[in-house]
Amino acid sequence: MDHFEPDPRLVEDSYPITELPLCQLRLMNDSRFPWLLLIPRRHGISEVFELSEAEQRQLWHETSRIGQAFKALMGADKLNVASLGNVVAQLHMHLVLRRTEDELWPGPVWGQGEATPYDLDTLAAMRDRVLAMLEGPDLQLEETRAS
Repeated sequence: MDHFEPDPRLVEDSYPITELPLCQLRLMNDSRFPWLLLIPRRHGISEVFELSEAEQRQLWHETSRIGQAFKALMGADKLNVASLGNVVAQLHMHLVLRRTEDELWPGPVWGQGEATPYDLDTLAAMRDRVLAMLEGPDLQLEETRAS
């Protein structure tokens, strides 16, 4: 596979965490909300249907497993999952944890207010928590097989 580069706007707005079987996992630099990005490492893809069927299954598998574990880890009330692509066309999934007491509940987070960047210590702690979550015995992200 060729060397993959996420869109520069995604790089500017987030921090890398790790590589999954299909996606690059990143943390959005907005401490108001626990917010992850999954970016399939495929060039020139802007829509889910442009992935192969196996890649579509893998994307949903990674999105579901990461979302479930992240929600449990952070104790959120709701997990918002979206693939908008209106600003950044490169296919990417947002996993945004919401709490009923957050400043924008129940409205959407996109385009609302100003992002509050992580300080370096909090960023490192969040990254470590997510990496530890990924090493949990119940989180299996290996590639799904065709059925």
